[in-house]
Formats: sequence, structure tokens, C-alpha cells
Amino acid sequence: MTTKNLGFLNFGHWIHRPRVGRRPVEPDAKQAIDDVVQMAVDAEAAGLDGAWIRIHHFQRMFSSPFPILTAMAAHTERIHLGTGVIDLRYENPLYMAEAAATTDLLAGGRLELGVSRGSPEAARDGQAQFGYELADGQTWSDVARERGRRLLAGVRGEGIATPDLSSGWAHSSAPLRIEPHSPGLADRIWWGSGTVGSAVEAAKDGYGMLSSTLLLQDDGRPFHVQQADQIARYLEAYEAGGHTTPARTAVTRSAFVIQDHEDELYFGRDRHSRDSSGHLDGGAARSGPTYAGSAEEVAELLAADDAVQAADWVLFANPNQLGAEYNAKLFAGWAEVWRLLGWDS
Repeated sequence: MTTKNLGFLNFGHWIHRPRVGRRPVEPDAKQAIDDVVQMAVDAEAAGLDGAWIRIHHFQRMFSSPFPILTAMAAHTERIHLGTGVIDLRYENPLYMAEAAATTDLLAGGRLELGVSRGSPEAARDGQAQFGYELADGQTWSDVARERGRRLLAGVRGEGIATPDLSSGWAHSSAPLRIEPHSPGLADRIWWGSGTVGSAVEAAKDGYGMLSSTLLLQDDGRPFHVQQADQIARYLEAYEAGGHTTPARTAVTRSAFVIQDHEDELYFGRDRHSRDSSGHLDGGAARSGPTYAGSAEEVAELLAADDAVQAADWVLFANPNQLGAEYNAKLFAGWAEVWRLLGWDS
């Protein structure tokens, strides 16, 4: 039997779409946070392996991951808790290393920390408002890579700061590491990659590779075929890098098991969905289809998806706007698909 990890990826929208036949719900940050904590509980009960959240700034979406992840950890025991992804343009990497290690210790070693350069955003000057600006000749991609490597050094427990032996506080004459240290967390850091090139760079640095929901490249082939090539190139580069821990790959899909009339109203139109292609950031881009149908139909579509077949983790984007109760039903449908595919852990 093949074991493949199944999780959800929650985009964290505060605006709740009313369910069929129910009253509209006003935008509510607390409700969205309470819901995702309950979703982690329900996903664990359904047998899922991961509960991941997406992070954005200056939008009505989750922006501060570590308190949310800690709350999710406090209400669960087994499920892994991840970010897909944290935008390093907004982060102090060593402060983030401290917060991540603290969260991982509280979670009992269940944190899956996804980071990257980030995606297009609402604020034109967002990083500047956080106190970060580019120096001459820098790009945000360069800054994110540099901060990512600094984050890795901190999480790995490498000596960073020079001890002041005259202070009476320095406990070692060797360079001081970030505290607390959470053993194993460094092996659970992922880089969000939208191109083959960024996947190869992630492999060189020793990250897991979290393939984007949108590939910033398009040669005309189906999304899942191009994404499978991205995974293959990442694995080749990872092996060439001589790392001592296994490579790890993850992809995200939109997939909905239609179990009743309400599901049909929401997702029935997606039964014959196809790839979408266009332009973003000055180049070609492609995203994949939505898979919708019975559990058997969704299982058949996933079995024919090259990238899903190649990945270690498959995350399904969940409609958090519909609330925790609806998503609990959705998780049960996904678990049935996993059973049909023989991918149960």
C-alpha cells in the first residue's frame, strides 16, 4: 500500500459566504480563527494528516500564523500543522526562528513551516510599512532567499551571536544559537516554489518543496504534467546536494466530493473544469482544474494526475468561508477518496 499524506490548505478569508438557505454572515476575524481551530480538530478526527494555513498581510485573511497554529496544536494530538506560505519579505528571520521553535515545541514536533518570497498582494508599500525596503541592486527574491537561509541557520541551532563573557549572562564562549531550539524542525521547513528554477534552488538549500497552486511558467502542457516535471527536477537537485535527510514534496489541489444537493449547488459546475492559463508578473502562468464529483470520480481524476502521484503530501484547498460544520463533511469525503486510492496512512 502506498502511503501519501493528506491535508487541507485554508486560505483564511474572514468574509463568510452564506450556506444555502442560511442568513449572510458578516466578516469576522475571530470566527475565522475559531473555525480553523475546529477544522483542525475535525480533520484529525476524519484521519487527515495535515492542517495548513495561508498567510497574507493587509487583507481580511490570516496574517499572524504562530498564535493560530499554537491554538490548533492545543486542541489536537496527531495532525501536523503547516503554513503555505509565510511571506519572508515581511519577516525578521531570527525572530521567526524563535517563534517557530516555540510553536513546534508546544505542538510536540508537528509544525510544517512553509516560507517563500510571497505572492501578489493588496498593499503597494506593505514591506516598507513593516520597516523593510530594498537596497540598491536588491530584489525581493534575493532578500527572501537570504532571509530563508538565515532562518534555516537559526532553526538548525547554528551559532550566530558573539557571547559577551563580561556580562555574566553568557553560558558559553562559543557562538550563541537561537533559543529555544526544537530538534527536527529544520527538516520540516518548506519553500513555496512557482517555477522549476525556484524548486531547484529550494533543493540546493535543503528545503522541502511546496509547489505553488499557480505555476509561473507555461509551455502549453497540462498543469499536472508541468508540475510533475518541477517535482522531478527538485528531486534530482536534492539528491545532487548530498543532503542527509529525505526530500519532501507537496502539491495543492481543489477537489470536492459531491455528497448531497448542497454540494451539487456549490461545486457541481466544476465537474468538467479545466486548466486556466494567463499572464502574471510579466510572464505566462498556469493553474490546474478543480476536481469535483463522487468519491469514485474524484479518486479517478487524482489517480490520473502525474504531480499528485509524485508528491509526498497532497493538500486540498478548503472553502473556509462555508464554516467548520460544512468542512467537516468535506473532510470525510476526502478521507473516503484516500481510502479508494489505497493511500491511507
